Amino acid sequence: MKKIREIKIGNVVLGGNHPIAVQTMWDKPIETVDVNLMKSINKLESYGCKLIRFAAPTIESVPLLGKIAEKTQMPLVADIHFDYKIALECMDYNIPKIRINPGNIGASWKVEEVVKKAGDTNTVIRVGANGGSLPKNLKKMENRAEAIVLAAEEQLNFLESLNFHNIVVSLKSSDIEENYYTNEVFHSRHDYPLHLGITEAGPLIPSVVKSSIGLSRLLKEGIGNTIRISITDDPLKEVIAANEILSVLKMNSTKRINLISCPKCGRSSFDTHTFTQEIQDYLYSVDKDISVAVMGCMVNGPGESEHADLGISGVGNSIAIFKKGEIIRRESACSAKEAFIEEIEKL
Repeated sequence: MKKIREIKIGNVVLGGNHPIAVQTMWDKPIETVDVNLMKSINKLESYGCKLIRFAAPTIESVPLLGKIAEKTQMPLVADIHFDYKIALECMDYNIPKIRINPGNIGASWKVEEVVKKAGDTNTVIRVGANGGSLPKNLKKMENRAEAIVLAAEEQLNFLESLNFHNIVVSLKSSDIEENYYTNEVFHSRHDYPLHLGITEAGPLIPSVVKSSIGLSRLLKEGIGNTIRISITDDPLKEVIAANEILSVLKMNSTKRINLISCPKCGRSSFDTHTFTQEIQDYLYSVDKDISVAVMGCMVNGPGESEHADLGISGVGNSIAIFKKGEIIRRESACSAKEAFIEEIEKL
């Protein structure tokens, strides 16, 4: 497998033999750094997020990002367009990585200023190309996938000409075959860490389908060092989806619970939907390599629980908790959640 150079972003290292880092992007303007904001960010971290990106549209937004950086262990990435002064300002705060598009920063001397300061402050720069925003000189190319690669290489070559190599590269397309080709070709030519994602992948279900198919192929070939699942929804769902993909591929950096649950049907006697929602925050934040089954009736419950470390099902107010298919406890509906968590803690 090809050796990828190591790039350190705060307490996260990409490349080398380091695990694939899950990341997301905050989806709202930051107006104040309060308890509720930090609670949401900490929840993302507890679900397995390793990096979090924020838009930095103005100079005034940068001190707020600095405050967030002081309050979380997750490294921040500042997303910057058009104004090189915002990038320079970010480097005065504890923001270890910036994402810029050299093509819209302006004159080359402005990019040079950003790169020089990044070198002085050991700040990582992410550059790349997006299928929907190619430079004018490359938009005319018949092979758009090759155009995306060339666009990324133009940016990379410019940074390297300034003797700067603290770089992460991203090549994204909304077409999964095009996305595969661009990353496969770039990976064959360069040893920089790659940020993977299917851009503009849409709402939850289309995004998860496209990302699972498109990114799994790359990941299984050893391509990609950090991933973001782009979903038109809550960033928390991006983190869950990314970790589920890595879990199925057995590429998780931490232990995670494998949740088995059935949908409702006409014979459902246990509300799996409500119970799963109530226990989800706990399950996704537990560092245990176990499987848990939440089954809707006593038809499938015991059988599925034979293959799970712990299972739960029931009829009406009578809830049974299984361990390897054997009933170990009976609870009422109101006490089932606490009892189930108690049994998970014992494993």
